[in-house]
Amino acid sequence: MPELPEVETIKSDLTPVVEGHRFVEVEVLNPGSIRHPSPEGFRRGVEGQGVRHLGRRGKYLIIHLEHGDLVVHLMMTGGIFLSSHPTTRATFLLDDGTRLHFADRRKLGGLWLVADAALVVGKLGPEPLEPDFTPRVLGERLRGRKAPIKALLLDQSFLAGVGNMYADEALYAAGVHPLRPGCDLSSKEVESIHGAVRKVLLDGIKTGGASVDTYRRPDGSQGHTHRGFQVAHRRGEMCPRCGTPLQRLAVRQRGTYFCPSCQNE
Repeated sequence: MPELPEVETIKSDLTPVVEGHRFVEVEVLNPGSIRHPSPEGFRRGVEGQGVRHLGRRGKYLIIHLEHGDLVVHLMMTGGIFLSSHPTTRATFLLDDGTRLHFADRRKLGGLWLVADAALVVGKLGPEPLEPDFTPRVLGERLRGRKAPIKALLLDQSFLAGVGNMYADEALYAAGVHPLRPGCDLSSKEVESIHGAVRKVLLDGIKTGGASVDTYRRPDGSQGHTHRGFQVAHRRGEMCPRCGTPLQRLAVRQRGTYFCPSCQNE
């Protein structure tokens, strides 16, 4: 699933391509991908609009238009490409002839055209890479939360943008078992998790995201983040720290990879 680093990479790759240009034609190939308004209203509303700038909120890409915002969520298998793709669900032609292809193998992703992106992303939690997201803020949000820390990190209303892979990597780096209740973490552990979350996300952005499944950058190339994963998707391999076989368990129905020695419950 494209998570914060993947969406941030897509935003950075597309910015020089689309900013300052105008959409001249929109073709909706899968009406179900349009979440608001109707597919025809979406097409008419986007065509003719200039792109002011691109943004991101959590796992959402936001294309700020002259009037309103085009919001994109890629969900499990979505992507935006600069060339044709076999799972294209909508296309966007720019005034310089460039065509963007919104592709989505499982048809779970969505496109919104709204007056303000906050109508779609307004309930998301804080951005983990913003300066005002401090260890103290994380600690306050964990207070009284009995849910497993892994589940909390995946809750987009608790913290925006962190997904399965990066939560596993952060908890391993912090030495915290994924089933530990959020309210039981010490201040030192909270600080470690805070720093680890920020580091794994920044490392993910620097290396272009993780291409463990369908994620590709707009030009079709892979990201490289997964090459440095310590535990994510590595069940049965040896822990790089202690040599213990890595394990997998389900946390709220999400596959979770960890070291039972380094992350002792």
